[in-house]
Amino acid sequence: MTSVVSSPPRTIRIGSRKSQLALVQTYWVQEQLQKAFPDITFEVHTMSTQGDKILDVALAKIGDKGLFTKELEVGMLNQEIDFAVHSLKDLPTHLPEGLTLAAITERENPADALVVHEKHKDKQIDTLPEGAVIGTSSLRRLAQLRHHFPHFSFKDVRGNLITRLAKLDAGEYDALILAAAGLERLGMGDRVHQILPKEISLHAVGQGALGIECRADDSEVLSLLKAIEHPETRDRCLAERSFLRSLEGGCQVPIGVNTEISGENLTLTGIVASVDGQKFVKDTVTGIANNAEALGIELAQVLRQQGAQEILAEIFAVIQRGS
Repeated sequence: MTSVVSSPPRTIRIGSRKSQLALVQTYWVQEQLQKAFPDITFEVHTMSTQGDKILDVALAKIGDKGLFTKELEVGMLNQEIDFAVHSLKDLPTHLPEGLTLAAITERENPADALVVHEKHKDKQIDTLPEGAVIGTSSLRRLAQLRHHFPHFSFKDVRGNLITRLAKLDAGEYDALILAAAGLERLGMGDRVHQILPKEISLHAVGQGALGIECRADDSEVLSLLKAIEHPETRDRCLAERSFLRSLEGGCQVPIGVNTEISGENLTLTGIVASVDGQKFVKDTVTGIANNAEALGIELAQVLRQQGAQEILAEIFAVIQRGS
């Protein structure tokens, strides 16, 4: 009688950036998968991306095509890792051939948050003094805030969340605008002074959600990842990403969104703004959530008719000149 030797379960290698927030997010994904599949080993492998290495230049000036994802994607294509965990807002809408967006996890609060220096603890965004120095590295936030609060002074801020908060506390800024989700995930929710209403700041495409990318032909990993996907978040984010893709906008372009689901319907709101906040187009479409990507295309067409393409063309020209 011959004995059958079964092969050991496959070890799945998870790719992550080395930043504290990236690791918190990646270890959360690892934990969820380990609970769902206790017989499989999930290992975390870290890499540094271009966006992690260049901290003294505004994001918009160093490009955004895979700024925080390219090295991880190369690792997947070279079979060094099996999938990568990204903040979905950092993941370009056009992925390299051979890779796919396998799953989108349940979203944290996608809103932008105001974090203030101690001396402004009794203030809100609309009561900060004239000339207040607001720190942000996002053209999207910058454009919307300049539109609503032209009397503020805006200053770029780079580095991880700990570094940014240290600069705020040292008095280099009166306030920072940060993603509420990142602060919450790092256990710093107490630093959120005010959640900015959508009337002031529409959030980034995919903000608050994690996007998990893997090789398109890896059926085993694709099947595993579906276990932690959140269908409502997926529909909302697919509509947002379709909208961004249709406008040919990158992560560092002033495009903001908001999505809401009620029953079977998804409502998508989007804006395109000039960096100075002077030009501003905004509209909303509603349709069936299962048709999320078509809704994104529809909204892009609506805003294009209102002048969105001209606004974006001007921004791209300025960025290419390095201004």
